[in-house]
Amino acid sequence: MSARKERPKPQRRVSLPSLTKRMTEVVIHEDIQPVSPDVIPQRKDKHERLENDLLTRWEARTFGPDLDPAYIEKSLVYHTHYTLGRHRFNVDKLAMYRATAHSVHDFLLQAWNRTQEHLHNANVKRCYYLSMEFLLGRALDNALLCLAAKGQFTESIDTLGFRMEDLLDEERDPALGNGGLGRLAACYLDSAATLDLPVWGYGLRFHYGLFKQLIKDGFQVEMEDAWLASDNPWEFKRDDTHYDVRFYGYVATKVNDQGESRLSWEGGQVVRATAYDMPVPGFRTNGCGNLRLWDCQSRLFDFGAFNQGDYARAFQDQNMASNLTAVLYPNDNHQGGKELRLKQEYFWVSASLQDIIRRFKRYNCPWSDFPEKVAVQLNDTHPTLAVPELMRLLVDVEGLSWDDAWAIITKTIAFTNHTVLPEALESWSVPLLQHVLPRHMQLIYDINLFFLQKVEQQFPGDRDLLRRMSIIEESHPQQVRMAYLAVVGAHTVNGVAALHSDLVKSQLFPDFVKYYGPDKFINITNGITPRRFLYQANPWLRDLIIATLGSDRWAHHLDELAGLKAHAEDENFQNAWMQVKHRNKERLRDWLREHMGVRVSADALFDIQVKRIHEYKRQFLNILGVIHRYRELREMSDSERAQQVPRVVIFGGKAAPGYEIAKLVIKLINSVAETIDQNQAVSSLLKVVFIPDYNVSLAEMIIPASDLSHHISVAGMEASGTSNMKFVLNGGLILGTVDGANIEIRDHIGEENMFLFGTLADQVAELRHEQKYHGVLMDPDLQLVFDDIQAGLFGDPAVFNPLIDTIEYGGDYYLISEDFGAFLDAQKRVDATFKDKAAWARKSILCTAGMGFFSSDRAVREYADRIWHIKPLSY
Repeated sequence: MSARKERPKPQRRVSLPSLTKRMTEVVIHEDIQPVSPDVIPQRKDKHERLENDLLTRWEARTFGPDLDPAYIEKSLVYHTHYTLGRHRFNVDKLAMYRATAHSVHDFLLQAWNRTQEHLHNANVKRCYYLSMEFLLGRALDNALLCLAAKGQFTESIDTLGFRMEDLLDEERDPALGNGGLGRLAACYLDSAATLDLPVWGYGLRFHYGLFKQLIKDGFQVEMEDAWLASDNPWEFKRDDTHYDVRFYGYVATKVNDQGESRLSWEGGQVVRATAYDMPVPGFRTNGCGNLRLWDCQSRLFDFGAFNQGDYARAFQDQNMASNLTAVLYPNDNHQGGKELRLKQEYFWVSASLQDIIRRFKRYNCPWSDFPEKVAVQLNDTHPTLAVPELMRLLVDVEGLSWDDAWAIITKTIAFTNHTVLPEALESWSVPLLQHVLPRHMQLIYDINLFFLQKVEQQFPGDRDLLRRMSIIEESHPQQVRMAYLAVVGAHTVNGVAALHSDLVKSQLFPDFVKYYGPDKFINITNGITPRRFLYQANPWLRDLIIATLGSDRWAHHLDELAGLKAHAEDENFQNAWMQVKHRNKERLRDWLREHMGVRVSADALFDIQVKRIHEYKRQFLNILGVIHRYRELREMSDSERAQQVPRVVIFGGKAAPGYEIAKLVIKLINSVAETIDQNQAVSSLLKVVFIPDYNVSLAEMIIPASDLSHHISVAGMEASGTSNMKFVLNGGLILGTVDGANIEIRDHIGEENMFLFGTLADQVAELRHEQKYHGVLMDPDLQLVFDDIQAGLFGDPAVFNPLIDTIEYGGDYYLISEDFGAFLDAQKRVDATFKDKAAWARKSILCTAGMGFFSSDRAVREYADRIWHIKPLSY
C-alpha cells in the first residue's frame, strides 16, 4: 500500500460564505473590470457644452428680477398673459395668485441659480436629507417674508385691483406629508437654507397626498387630496434629470475573459423617475435650498395592445407607474398595499442615490473621497433601503469591491430614529422583499452575515446575542428589521429628545450600544422654524416683539427672545401681550363661524389638541376628561356654573385609514360636541370642536390662538414632539406629561409655567405588568364617564364599545385609567390659574421668552457640526 499523499492546504472556509461570489443560473459574458477606490469615476455630460464665447454672451444677457414696483407690476401682468394665457378681462383671484406665485418664483430661481453655480465652483461637501414626508405648508407668504418683499408685492397687487390676503387664501397646501416627521423635515430645509448650508432634500411627488379628511355623521371619511389639479407654480420639472428604477427580475452573473465575476440585477419591470425641484428660500440670505421630488412615469406604452382594443393592457405599465407616486402611506392592511409601500420606498431611494452619485462624479474625485463630499441622512426608517441600494450601485454597477464599498457607505450614511413604538419600526417580510427586490435581499443577507461574524468575534459563543442583533428576524415568515439595517449601515444614530435618546440606547438598541459603544448614539433635540410659526403665523405678536426688542434679529437668533423676560412683570406689556392673544382668538373664532358654522366666544379659554390621532397621543384621554367636565357642569347649580371658566376644546388631526380605534376617537369627539351643543345650560361654558383636514395652514391660524395645548402622550412613547414647541413659542401654556421634548421645554421655561401630570417613563412597564397580570380597579371618575357613554348620552353606545374595551378588557396599555385622576387635577389647576389674568399673562410671556433653544437653526447646526461635517457657503 502506497504512502498517503500530503493533503493540500485548505483555501476556503465553509463557515465564511459570501453570497456576492455565488454563481447564478444566468451568466452574462461582459468585459467587466474591478475598480479601485483610488480611481476617479467619469460621467457623460447630459448636454454638449457651449463654447466659452457663447457662455460669455449668455452671462451678459442674463438679467434678474428686482423689487421696483413698476417691474413687479409688469411681471404680474406678464405671467398672467403669457404663463397662464389669461387676459385682463378674465383675471380672477386664483389666476392672480398663480401669476403672483410665478413672479415670486422668479426671485427664488435667481437665488437658486446663484447657489447652484456657487456649489459647482466651490466643490464643497453636501448633505442629502432623505425623508418620506415634507410637510411644507403654503409657499407664497413664506417666500415673500424671506425675500423681504411682501410690502412691495402687496402694493403692486393692490394697484392691479386685488388684495394680498385674498390671494394667500387661494393657495393649497402641498400634500407631501402627514404629521411631525414631515413638518420637521420642512423646518430643517428652511433652517439649512437660512444658514447657507449645502443641504438638499429628497422626497416623492405625491399626487394625492395622504388624504383629504371629511367628517360625515361624526366619522372620518377619506377623499383624495388633488393638490396638483392645477399647476404648481413653485416647482419646475427637470426633463433632463431622470433615472431608471427596476423591480422584480432576477440576478445574473457577469463574467469576463479572466474569469472575474460580478452580480447584476436583470429583467423585471423598469420605471422612470423624473425630477421636480422646489426652491427652498432662506430668511434674508443670498442663497436658496432645494427639495427634489421624484415622480414616476412608465417607459412603455403597449401600442399593439391598444390597437387590438385591449386598452387595460395598453395602459397597464402607465397605471402601475402612476400608483407609485399617487398616495402617501397607502393602506397596508393587505398584501397589495405592503408591496406598493415597499416599491415607493425603493423607487425614491434608488433615484436619489443615482442622482447623488452622478453629481459626485462631477467633482473629479476618487471614490475614496465620496464620504468627504457626500453626507446622507436617513429621516426615520423609510429610506433604509439606501444602505443595500448604495451597496448595489457601488459594487454591481461601479465595480468597487465589497470592503471598499462598505467602508464608503458606513462613513456616508447617518440615521435619525423617531420612535420607540414597535409597530412604527418598519420591517419587511423576506418573501416580499425577495420578490420585489431580489438583489437587495441577497445584499441584506450578506450585510447581516458579515456583521454577525464581527459580533461573534467580539462576543464569542453568545448565540442569543446574535439572534437579538440579527437584521433578519427568525419569525414566520422571516422579517428584515429595517431599523437594525439602518444602525449597521450608519456611522451615527441620533434620537430627537433627551429622554427619547436615552430610551433608544436602553430599550431599543441596547445590544448595539454594547457592540459599537455609546459614542455612535447621540441626541439632537428637534427644533422648529420661528420664521413660519411665529414671524409669519402670528404677525401681531411678531410686531409687538420687534417693537419691544428693537429689531427682528430674533427671527434667526431665537435666543434673543430671552429679552422678553425683563417685561414679564410689566402690567402694560402684559395687557398688550394678551390683546394680541385675544386678536388671534377672534381670528380663529371668525374662521370657525364662517367655515364650520360653529359659534364660540373669544373670551373663553381656548384648549387645543391638534396632531395625528393615535392611541399613544391620548386624544381619548382628553375627550374622556371633557365628558367628565360636562358631567360636573350638568350637576352644578346656576350659581356654581357662574363661577366656572368657559372653555372651548378644539381637536384636529387625521387617523390612518386602517386605524379603526383612532377613527372611533374622532367619532366620539364629534358625538360629544353634538350632545353638549344641545344642552343650553352648559353650552355657553363648554364647546367641543373637531376641525377637519388639519394641515400646516390651519396650524398657522390655530396655534397663535391657543391659551392651553395638550401634549399628553404616555411617558416614554413620544420621541420628541414639535407641536408643543410651536404652541409655547406663541405664548400658549402646556398641559402635558413628562415625555419627549416636554421635559426640555420644562427645563427652559420653568415647571411653574407648565401643567405637568401623569406616570413617569420608568414606571410605565411595571404598571402595565400589574394591570395585565393582577388587575387594578378603574378610576371611579372614569367609571362614571363610561356609564354616561354606555347609557347612550352620546349616541348608540355599541359604536363606542371597542374604545371602552381597550381599557376594560385590553389591559389599558395607554394608561388612561392610571392617569385619569392626575389629568383631572391638572385641569383644575388650569382653571384656577386662568382666573388670575396677570399670572396667566406672565406665564405666557415667559413661555415665549424661554424658547430660544428650540429653533430648528440650532438643531441643524448640531447636525452640520456633529454628523454631516459641512460648512456654510460664503457668497
